[in-house]
Amino acid sequence: MTTETNTVFDTVKEAFAPVTEALKNFQNVEVPEAAREFVKKTANSAKERAADVYAGSEKVTAAIETAATDSVSEFAKISRNIQQAIYQDAEAFFAGIDKLASAKSLNEAVQIQSDLARAQGEVVVSRAKSSAEYLGKLVAQGAKTAQDNFAKVYTKTA
Repeated sequence: MTTETNTVFDTVKEAFAPVTEALKNFQNVEVPEAAREFVKKTANSAKERAADVYAGSEKVTAAIETAATDSVSEFAKISRNIQQAIYQDAEAFFAGIDKLASAKSLNEAVQIQSDLARAQGEVVVSRAKSSAEYLGKLVAQGAKTAQDNFAKVYTKTA
């Protein structure tokens, strides 16, 4: 069995002898200067592009962070305004109940109720106008912020 194994091994060795010889010679092949320079330039160019991509990603992250911070701040402001409006409505409701309780006649109660409804309507209209103005301001600021962030991120032209 050993002789058969040696024979098979020798046969394979002989079959691959040209490949083995080519690989030995390949190790001594010199790479031309132009090829080495090309590889160096390509590597440097890739390195610069990687740095540009990294810098761009940092700018994008900063822009997202700014937008998120602004959004959270605006959300908190809106939440506070809603809470304040609810509180003011509750105060107005209880003040209205107090006025209604002091009415001495049905006509006076109807007049008080009418005045309260009109005042509440004016408050609703005023809030709607303020909300529309505020929303317009937010949209304008958001567009400006997006434009500024876009300009920061894409400083290079194609």
